[in-house]
Amino acid sequence: MSPPVGILLAAGNSSRFGTNKLLQPMADGEPMAVMAARHLMTAVPRGVAVVRPNDIELSSALTELGYRVVENRQSELGMGESLAEAVRASLDAGGWLVALGDMPWIKPQTIAEVAIRLEQGASLVAPMHNGKRGHPVGFAARWGERLIDLSGDHGAKKLLIDYPNELELLPSDDPGILVDVDFPEQLSEAELDCISGNESLR
Repeated sequence: MSPPVGILLAAGNSSRFGTNKLLQPMADGEPMAVMAARHLMTAVPRGVAVVRPNDIELSSALTELGYRVVENRQSELGMGESLAEAVRASLDAGGWLVALGDMPWIKPQTIAEVAIRLEQGASLVAPMHNGKRGHPVGFAARWGERLIDLSGDHGAKKLLIDYPNELELLPSDDPGILVDVDFPEQLSEAELDCISGNESLR
């Protein structure tokens, strides 16, 4: 069986952040989405990133990391459309590991654990911290047709809700699986909490 492909969803409009948050430098100067992409690529041999049209700077950075970059020309339709585009671009995959460009603090080890369970035969798999499901989420190849049909802003969430018995949750001590960035003021506090393993994170 082919290994899973990593999908990085990076086509959001950053409306609440004010500027393109995916290019926001992190503590070490690396852009947010590039950090998330690099962590994802530690667990999979191949990645597809979905970006907004004409996001040249981000596209170039992700291409340098080894990603196949796909533009979502209907990004206003939401995350579901971006995920469908990525799956269409990788139909030969043995499954998909879906991560978000605004969640840069997920530990590479956590991502690798999800990828391993997917390769071992899990149908749907995700990490769980403090009783809450986080990212990335793994989908076996059998879900390909359903993923291609997605639209709207909920991504594949409905699949996880509709097939709870298929979903395997991996206990994790990684608070980064729950933390995304919507506003600039979140950055310093969230980064500190993820590094320190703060249990109070949402």
